[in-house]
Amino acid sequence: MNRKLADYRSKRNLEKSGEPRGGSSGRKPAFVIQKHDASNLHYDFRLELGGVLKSWAVPKGLSTAAGEKRLAVRTEDHPLDYQNFEGRIPEGQYGGGTVMIWDCGTFSPLDKGCDSEKDLLERLEDGSFKIWLRGEKLQGGYAMARMENADSEAQWLIFKLDDRAADGRRNPVSSEPDSVRSGRSLGEIAEDESAGESRG
Repeated sequence: MNRKLADYRSKRNLEKSGEPRGGSSGRKPAFVIQKHDASNLHYDFRLELGGVLKSWAVPKGLSTAAGEKRLAVRTEDHPLDYQNFEGRIPEGQYGGGTVMIWDCGTFSPLDKGCDSEKDLLERLEDGSFKIWLRGEKLQGGYAMARMENADSEAQWLIFKLDDRAADGRRNPVSSEPDSVRSGRSLGEIAEDESAGESRG
């Protein structure tokens, strides 16, 4: 078993939650943004790095306006197959609530001299890196930086770089609320999961 996922597994009863345990990679390197209606609605931003999904909870979602900063709170690494998880985590389980695949695609490093996964992992450890997203809703350059003098090392900022994909008029968080995978809303995902449980 992947020891990098020990924290992820320790917080969950995977038999009850139905969440992935950890398995083989899909596209490399992938990113996914999962809209998660848990105790508070937020967006989980995940990057495929080092055999796991490095993860941040972004309360307001990523912006398409150049320079607009959004808080991103580092969370535990998730297994690679979590990028395909869309459904409902039962109430009472860690992260209980509905999960939607809001956006997904691939990414590449943007920092000069950052040519490999190892380089990008080092930048992440140092607390600052830039990437180019190729998603269905989000494209272009984004920068992430760990906040200095914050209460926790888990607090980061993510912001859109000023490039051809930057557009402050677009707000896909509100204008494109549904799943890129299934086309369903959060409510529809929750209803479908409930119907499946009642049939089972």
